[in-house]
Amino acid sequence: MARGNIRATLVGFAGAAVVFAVLFSIAGFDDLVARLQTADVRIVVGVFVVVLGWLAAWSGALRTVLGVLGARISAVTSFFVFAGAMFSNNITPFGQAGGEPVTALLISRTADTEYETSLAAIASVDTLNFVPSITIALIGAGYYATEVTLGRNIEIALLAVGALAVGVPSLIYLGWQNRYGLEERAISALTPAIRRIANVVPRVSVPTPEGIETRINGFFRAIERVASDPRQLSVAIGLSALGWFFQMVALWLSFVAIDQPIAFSIALFVVPIGAIAGVTPLPGGAGGIEWTLAILIAAASPAVGFDIATAGVVIFRGLVYVIPTVLGGAVMGVVSVQGRSGPG
Repeated sequence: MARGNIRATLVGFAGAAVVFAVLFSIAGFDDLVARLQTADVRIVVGVFVVVLGWLAAWSGALRTVLGVLGARISAVTSFFVFAGAMFSNNITPFGQAGGEPVTALLISRTADTEYETSLAAIASVDTLNFVPSITIALIGAGYYATEVTLGRNIEIALLAVGALAVGVPSLIYLGWQNRYGLEERAISALTPAIRRIANVVPRVSVPTPEGIETRINGFFRAIERVASDPRQLSVAIGLSALGWFFQMVALWLSFVAIDQPIAFSIALFVVPIGAIAGVTPLPGGAGGIEWTLAILIAAASPAVGFDIATAGVVIFRGLVYVIPTVLGGAVMGVVSVQGRSGPG
């Protein structure tokens, strides 16, 4: 299992390297390097600080959700736990979808909670993050549309945002209304698969159907507990919105750093759209997100060519990707060492 995961990660990074090579080739590698060398270091440091603000805000949302579930952790601990979560997403194909199981294990160890509770917490945070991102994107797109005539690429992107704004909440609502039926289907579908996997994994006992049902029930009950506290949900959504705002400021500052400022309204809607590209089979969406952002920014800002857009995106994504990966990698290393040295 571990070798398979490592192989998938290495293949993912190899794919990302190819995607980046094509991107840099089209943007002009020498021109890109020259432009990055002219970046104002003081402003880049500002981007660094703002990225830390984003991590702090979203870690606060995670801490709020864990508090609803009865797990109390400090703000500092939640910051590093969330950095570990971002590390898992950044090295795993399909981003959050691939990293959540590892993240849940990290949360369960650091917050001393059941695994299914931890999985419900990070799944809830990911879902809550969607709400303000689409709302802010629609606001930014609406404001941008009043300033300029929309091009075809931007029109398609905004239509996609509009479809997501309607479609995803509708699916969540329908899923919630039919949650007990979904729970029964999940138990029926997952129980045989989990038992087959346990049969072939060394040193893992085969769980009973009753035990699996209890854990899946625990996951759904945890989701219900989160949804039943509107005040804390509002706090978590507010922190999520603050985190998105920090990301948008970071992107805007990245272009200021290379003396090619873009309208802030562009940052409002391209950052959430770029995040959607994180579901690609590349680790953390690396490559796909950069392509998406560069294309949208170049299309939305006539004064900014694709080469300039790529340079600004490299600064932004470089810090958004590297900072949590480095911090989170250190966290995962410490937790791994503690797990091996502990009892059991």
